[in-house]
Amino acid sequence: MADGPPPGALARALRPVFAAVVNGRTDPPGPKHRRLTIGWVYLPTAAELLLTLVLALAGNASLESYDAGMPLPLVSLLGVLPLLLRGSRPLAAWRMSALAMLLSTTVFRAPALVSVPYLPWLAIVYLLCLYSVAVRCERAVTVGVMVVSTVGCILLNPATGAFALLCAVPVLLGYTVRVRRAARRALAEQEARHEAETAVLQERQRIARELHDVVAHHMSVIAIQAEAAPYKVADPPPELAESFADIRASALEGLTELRRILGVLRTDPAAQTAPQPGLERLEEVVASARAGGLIVETSVTGEAPILPAGVGLSAYRILQESLSNAMRHAPGASVRVDISYEPDVLRLRVRNGPGTAPDRVAHAGSGHGLVGMRERTTMLGGDLAAGPTADGGFAVVAALPLDADDRALSAGRTEPATPID
Repeated sequence: MADGPPPGALARALRPVFAAVVNGRTDPPGPKHRRLTIGWVYLPTAAELLLTLVLALAGNASLESYDAGMPLPLVSLLGVLPLLLRGSRPLAAWRMSALAMLLSTTVFRAPALVSVPYLPWLAIVYLLCLYSVAVRCERAVTVGVMVVSTVGCILLNPATGAFALLCAVPVLLGYTVRVRRAARRALAEQEARHEAETAVLQERQRIARELHDVVAHHMSVIAIQAEAAPYKVADPPPELAESFADIRASALEGLTELRRILGVLRTDPAAQTAPQPGLERLEEVVASARAGGLIVETSVTGEAPILPAGVGLSAYRILQESLSNAMRHAPGASVRVDISYEPDVLRLRVRNGPGTAPDRVAHAGSGHGLVGMRERTTMLGGDLAAGPTADGGFAVVAALPLDADDRALSAGRTEPATPID
């Protein structure tokens, strides 16, 4: 004869189940859907309150046929109290409902015509609490709650143990809803990551196109100067002419390779001959923002030097993106643009007045935004700070070194940008 299970094996097997029920974790409630709101009334909450009131009245009416010897309105209110808690504390609501079910089978004595030991309105409350537990609690807790419900039904009244099968319906339904919500959240997170990565890739392609234009211009100048240099000297030595010829050939070869590698990134043929903008077009971009409804004030301090092409272009793009975000998220707001030319750094500050939505401004998933700004400042070895201000506005502060080429090669950093206030 085979040996039976060792003593206490069942208890050890059920211990994790009961531990999950006692110490289980509850997920936070999901966000409210705006389309289910009328004015300040959230329809699911209103329906919950209405159902609680109906069950309380039904419970009070049904208790009149039971011999309880206690205040019936108070009993009915306590019985439906878990419904008011299941939204914020589903596991605690289930515990209270289970206790109410247990007490109802021992305290209330049903009339002779009633053979069901459970009060129907309490059973409805219990099933709704089971659904909330399955939706909001982890799988171990849901399994533990179902096991406790099944064992409790059999122990309380073996003849009505089939009630445990009815308990499985809201548990399975709630667990299905939980799995679907988790899948939606995972899909939304994956899409957000994909959008952020796409934004980074698109902005890097845009920067690569602009760098192609800047570098191609300088390479073309080198080739032209190398070709013209021998003619500036009377009877140049053959070695000098050969050296300039090699310089010109190398410049043309580098230009060809550059166009071969980066030219494929172009999507706008008309932009191939368009000059890249810089801060010399400040008034143009400010006028465009004013035409879009913004109230823009500008301030320029220091004498504008001849900016490196990459610095001027990056400063222009950061200013353009900041003003575009202000038009998009704070239409009609006042914006102040401060540009400071210092001996070794260009400082740019764009500050929006109150009314900006900080959680949406320059969001990485909406396109270039902060992604592009940070890519540009990082490329130049600069520093960028962006965030909400104390008065409810939003500010973008950038510091771009004027010796950007040396900084980029040495992977250095400038002094931190001016703090946002």
